[in-house]
Amino acid sequence: MSKRVVSLLPSNTEILYALGAGELLVGRSHECDYPAEVSRIPAVTRARIDDSRPSGEIDRDVKSLLKDALSIFEVDTGLITEIDPDVILTQDQCEVCAVSLKEVEAAAETCGLGADIVSLSPKKFADLWTNMNDVAMALDLEEQAIPIIKGYKTRCVDIIERVCLRPENPKVACIEWFDPIMTAGNWVPGMVSLVGGEAILSEDGKHSPYVKWEDIREQDPDYLILMPCGFSLERTVQEATILKELPGWTEMKAVKDGRVIAVDGNRYFNRPGPRLVDSMEILAEIFYPDAFPRKHSEQDWRPL
Repeated sequence: MSKRVVSLLPSNTEILYALGAGELLVGRSHECDYPAEVSRIPAVTRARIDDSRPSGEIDRDVKSLLKDALSIFEVDTGLITEIDPDVILTQDQCEVCAVSLKEVEAAAETCGLGADIVSLSPKKFADLWTNMNDVAMALDLEEQAIPIIKGYKTRCVDIIERVCLRPENPKVACIEWFDPIMTAGNWVPGMVSLVGGEAILSEDGKHSPYVKWEDIREQDPDYLILMPCGFSLERTVQEATILKELPGWTEMKAVKDGRVIAVDGNRYFNRPGPRLVDSMEILAEIFYPDAFPRKHSEQDWRPL
């Protein structure tokens, strides 16, 4: 018997589809937008903040809600009760990214749901494989998942083998938020390392930290890669003016060498799902254009 699934995180939804089980999805978060067909599935969450506002205002709104012990997101309990799923895919990695596990459990209890709650907590790149296995097990798709996961791993191995003997070891600042400045933590530093680079001012497997612009200037990285959480590439380019106005911008090595790169963080780097493999390929294209002919479009990444 097929299980009815509600996914409360975009990366969980993408894992579901990557496993060939997208037809099981009966409810999604308001942020789930890939593949495009998920737009036909009812959204069972909504945000309490306006994410169209500038970076600094979003940051203040988030901090204000968390200070008052309020969630940034809320669950439509009436709709999720009506849907009555067998499995709810959620997360307990970040309160800012999606509905928290505690809120999902409270909503399930309030609604009297008997659904199995599968909570994923990705911190490092390798957790992608564990998470895909966890979803497959919850849906009785273990055998189906084996060749699919192997295919993604093979793509990663191909990248690693092609970069491991290269002499370059670029120093990279991955910027995950503009105002205030944050560098990308969690799985991003590990991905940069796998592609032969060194991510500065963040630690693999740890949450993204706030940093001082002066510290980035002092490190003077070879690349500045802009990947604000939840931003499209176009919005990233638009709001990057915040950085361009900071002292010493024009003296930065990455700026002088034309190595300030805007990427679509919302589609790739911010989501701990299968498209992290695409993110690795994007990094390889950026660092080693001679060895990795570009296959991702200018809608995915481009120099600023």
